[in-house]
Amino acid sequence: MPATITDVARVAGVGRGTVSRVLNNRPNVDPATRARVQDAIAALDFVPSAAARRLSLRRTQSIAVVTLHLTRPSVVERLRGIEAGLVDAGLEMIVFNVETIERRDALLRDVPRPERIDGMILISLAPHDAELAQIRRSGLPVVLIDAHHRGLPRVVCDDVGGGMLAANHLLERGHRQFGFIGDEPRPILGVPSSRMRFRGAAVALREHGLAMRPENVAEGEHTRQFARELTETMLRGADRPTAIIAASDTMAIGVLEAARALDIDVPGELSVIGYDDVEAADFVGLTTIHQPLAETGARAVDRMVGLISGAPRVPLREVLPVTLVMRRTTGPAPA
Repeated sequence: MPATITDVARVAGVGRGTVSRVLNNRPNVDPATRARVQDAIAALDFVPSAAARRLSLRRTQSIAVVTLHLTRPSVVERLRGIEAGLVDAGLEMIVFNVETIERRDALLRDVPRPERIDGMILISLAPHDAELAQIRRSGLPVVLIDAHHRGLPRVVCDDVGGGMLAANHLLERGHRQFGFIGDEPRPILGVPSSRMRFRGAAVALREHGLAMRPENVAEGEHTRQFARELTETMLRGADRPTAIIAASDTMAIGVLEAARALDIDVPGELSVIGYDDVEAADFVGLTTIHQPLAETGARAVDRMVGLISGAPRVPLREVLPVTLVMRRTTGPAPA
């Protein structure tokens, strides 16, 4: 028969309330007593009831994570960081996927219920002001990842700085003719991260008296196949670029496929740089901008746990730096 909290209290020589405080990691327990209770838990192989713990804390111990495009590699990495953080905090994750505007609106309307969750983490989407007002009436804390709202805590990466980093890497190698493959400039869902990366690249080029030709800027659906089609059109042009910056590794792989289809050597005739540094980037040898995807998830959980526990507020916006990862798809500009 499984051990109970009463058994733990008897072996440790304390009351049930003390055992409960240890299980819930409350601070008002003498260190020696805490160690004795933990030894008793280990000796009895005691597993606390999740339902009982929820009742004692008056919480659900669950966090809702609402994300765009669940299967994208960058999203999977962010979720990995969130899950690790929630496990450490003794919380559970409930994931909701958004693929349409109707699904987004329904989730932001129906999910924020204190009887179901203790908080919400939103990846690559932000509530409108009316939606935020409804969420605030529920009393639930909200943390954003890769999204912006002036009134909400958020963890983001330096997209503009990443675009500048990519362009400067190519400029240092002598490139002067640039192309860009990215997402739709005004996405119906999500935030314009792709445009922010383009903006950063444009700033770096402007500092060198350069600009991308309009025909060498192509934006559309965020898929490898679509990126390949956009790139093939670009590379068939009269003034094709010697370097292409892609807004994600997924799109950069589409660029590499287009170059191969047109028998254009990478990096001899064309340099290609991606963004994210997902696992596939290493596999294909893609030079890319690394953003700490898993860390954004972990940092968002830290923010959430602080809000739930009533910790002192910290600055709303936390920006994590990005870095260049050089592999074999970038090289000197062709003569």
